[in-house]
Amino acid sequence: MAHIILIEDNPQTSRMASKLLNKRGHSIETFATGEEGLLRILETTPSLILIDLGLPDVDGQTVIGIIRQQLALSAIPVIAFTSWPIDMAERMTAAYGCDGIITKPIDTRRFVNQIEEFITAGVLQHGQP
Repeated sequence: MAHIILIEDNPQTSRMASKLLNKRGHSIETFATGEEGLLRILETTPSLILIDLGLPDVDGQTVIGIIRQQLALSAIPVIAFTSWPIDMAERMTAAYGCDGIITKPIDTRRFVNQIEEFITAGVLQHGQP
């Protein structure tokens, strides 16, 4: 299954996302700060990056910008994970270079399917697992 990196500073949201993804057989690493998550992303090649846009140390835009500058990471789907109003989230994620948005709070009935659709779309678009 997929290796997912989640950068999210809310521990309850991280636990819920991890539980749902692990149940479906996915491997998930969680980080509470952009710096920690970015360091791990640069060390590995995850199948998908799920990132909160409002982080305590560096904002999501900065982390996403660094990811997008790395050729080796360019095929990895980057999904904004936000509680921003959807119209603002859509504008910001388009500007940031995200491949999609998942809004919080998590819709537990749809969350894993949404993640898997983004992974599949990334594979089809870039030919990478």
